[in-house]
Amino acid sequence: MNIFSQFFNRRASPRQLEWLVWGTIALVNFFSYLPMDGLLQSFIYTILNTLVYAAIIYGNINFLFPWLYRKGRIGWYILASILLLAVIGVLKTWIGQLIYNTWFATKEHYALTWKNTLYVTIGCAVVFILSFVFRIALAYFVLKQQTQQIQEQKSLVELNLLKSQVQPHFLFNTLNNIYYEAFREAPRTALLIGRLSEIMRYFVDESPKEKVALSTEIQFLENYIALEKIRIRHGVEVNFIKEGASDPLIPPMLLITFVENIFKHGIDRSGAHNKICLSLALKDDHLIFETENELPETPVAAFPQGFGLKNLQKRLTLLYGNKAELRTYRSDRSFHSYLKIPLL
Repeated sequence: MNIFSQFFNRRASPRQLEWLVWGTIALVNFFSYLPMDGLLQSFIYTILNTLVYAAIIYGNINFLFPWLYRKGRIGWYILASILLLAVIGVLKTWIGQLIYNTWFATKEHYALTWKNTLYVTIGCAVVFILSFVFRIALAYFVLKQQTQQIQEQKSLVELNLLKSQVQPHFLFNTLNNIYYEAFREAPRTALLIGRLSEIMRYFVDESPKEKVALSTEIQFLENYIALEKIRIRHGVEVNFIKEGASDPLIPPMLLITFVENIFKHGIDRSGAHNKICLSLALKDDHLIFETENELPETPVAAFPQGFGLKNLQKRLTLLYGNKAELRTYRSDRSFHSYLKIPLL
């Protein structure tokens, strides 16, 4: 197996592929100069050309294109591109002739002429056009890597879920039987058993899916809140506002992280004045989920702790790129979170 197959079989990152491309470009330049210019001169001009190509390509795809073209400033984009090519063309011609006249000229010294400059600038323009191909290829590999990461994450979740399933349907049937027995003597306890059964069924049947109905996710949250409330000595006031008549599909378990953090870090389990506000709205093809909770006078830990929100941010990046918005902040006596995701 050759080096290239080994390189690709280990799933090289987009950054590694960039280095591979630039290494290939440098080698092509070097061996094209070598027959005429010798080892040292070929090496110096290879470095010069590679730096010029990089300045043109990254100047376009990282600055001019996103800052001007994407914002609709087409005229400014054209003018800035022409200026970039003119400046780099003049600098490359001048530096190249300076290097030649200083170290490699024998009899004749080359002078800086407009013809030489125009020739070099045209070559720079060709590289500028190829920068779009470079950008598309780079975006493709980034998208491919993100897709692989999502697939691997999904496979890992499914594998862990399978490992944790010990006759789940037997367990559900048993819980249902206990529910009916308990309902005769303690209806409230039976209701909690029913909620626990629904949560476990959600983990087994719904969480492995790519998307679930929003109503299913809301029911999961309400069941979780109901079970958490029984652990609070004096109870907790929960105000859950829902706006929007539709029932779109969303990735499972995106919202539970905020609610879990509240009960883990933002509740005084021995206090009598716990209050949680949840708001879920569908606006302009987006889902907006906000939470607010009063902070205990003596926090259990610095809120929030753990990797829940960090992992959620990574998951949002994999799912939506930069189209999702996640913010958290705290005021004097409360903690706030805000999530906005597209529904299309």
